[in-house]
Amino acid sequence: MTIHYPLPLQTRIVEATDADEHANNLTNWEQRYDQMTAGVFHGLLEELQLPHMQVFRESTSQGMHQSCCVWPDAVWFGLPYSAQATRINGRVAEKDAIMVRPGACEFELMTPADYTIYGVVVRLDALQNAADRGGYALDWNQLGRTERVHAHPGLRRTCVHALAELLQPMAPHNEANTAQQCVFDALLPLLDTRAPDAAMPTSFARRQRIVAKAQDYVREHHDQALTVPALCDKLFVSRRTLQYCFEDVLGINPMQYLRIVRLNGARRHLRDAAAASKTVRDVAADWGFWHFSQFSNDYKKLFGHSPSEMLRQRRH
Repeated sequence: MTIHYPLPLQTRIVEATDADEHANNLTNWEQRYDQMTAGVFHGLLEELQLPHMQVFRESTSQGMHQSCCVWPDAVWFGLPYSAQATRINGRVAEKDAIMVRPGACEFELMTPADYTIYGVVVRLDALQNAADRGGYALDWNQLGRTERVHAHPGLRRTCVHALAELLQPMAPHNEANTAQQCVFDALLPLLDTRAPDAAMPTSFARRQRIVAKAQDYVREHHDQALTVPALCDKLFVSRRTLQYCFEDVLGINPMQYLRIVRLNGARRHLRDAAAASKTVRDVAADWGFWHFSQFSNDYKKLFGHSPSEMLRQRRH
C-alpha cells in the first residue's frame, strides 16, 4: 500500500509498506531492495525536484540490501543519518563519510534497521558550473573512482541541516534556483576539502569478486535448494573462504544470504501480477523451498505477514 500526500512547493512525500514498492518510489532510479531484518517494512521518502538536481531523505524501518543505479550524466552523494554504519559495495562508510557514485553505474548498499539517509543527485555539468562560480576545485578522477569522501564533521552537519530545511513541507524555497544554490553552497565545501579515500586492498577486491559471483549464481539458480557446500563447489573456494568473503563484504554469512535472498525473491513473485495463476506452493517451489510449512514460517518471520496474505493483497 502506498499513500501519496500532495504538498506545496514541489515537495513530495511517499510512504510504502513493501520494500520493492518503496524502491520504485524514488524518481528516475533503478533499484531492487531485499529486506534483511525481521519485521513489517515501512518506508518513507521525502523528495524535492530542482532544475538540475534531486534532493531526498529516505527512511527504512528494516535492514536492507540495495542494488541502485542513478541516471546517466549525474553523480549521487549520500549522507547517512544513522548511528550504525552503512556498507557501500562492501566498504564501510564511517559516521562522517559522504558516499559518492556516478550515474549509470550500479552499486550496492547494506543499510541497518531504522535507517535514514539524505541524498543529492546532481547533473555533472551543473555541479561543475557551480564549482567554477564558487572557486572550488573538483577532482573528477577521484570522484569517479571513490565510494567514500571523508568530510569535516562540522561541514557535514551543516550540509545535512541545509538539506533537512529544504525538505520541510512548508520550507520557504519558492524559487527553485535559490534552493538549488543552497544545496551547492552546502555540498561543494565538503568536496573541495575532502581527504582521499584509501585504496582498496587487493584482498578485499578478491572477496568482492567472490561474493559477486555467488550472488549471480544464486539469482540464476533460484529454483534450486542451494546449500553452502554446493555453492563452494561451484565457486572453487573453501567454506571458510566463502564465510570470510560474505562477512567482510555484506556483513552476513552465506547461509543467511541464501535464505534471505530467496525469501525476497518469493515476495516479489507473489506481488507480480503476471504470476496471478500461481499458488503460494508454486511460488515457494520456484524459489527452491520444498518444505512448505518451513517456508511459510520463515516468510512470516522475515516480513511480518504470511505469503498467503501477500497473495490476497495482490489479487485485491
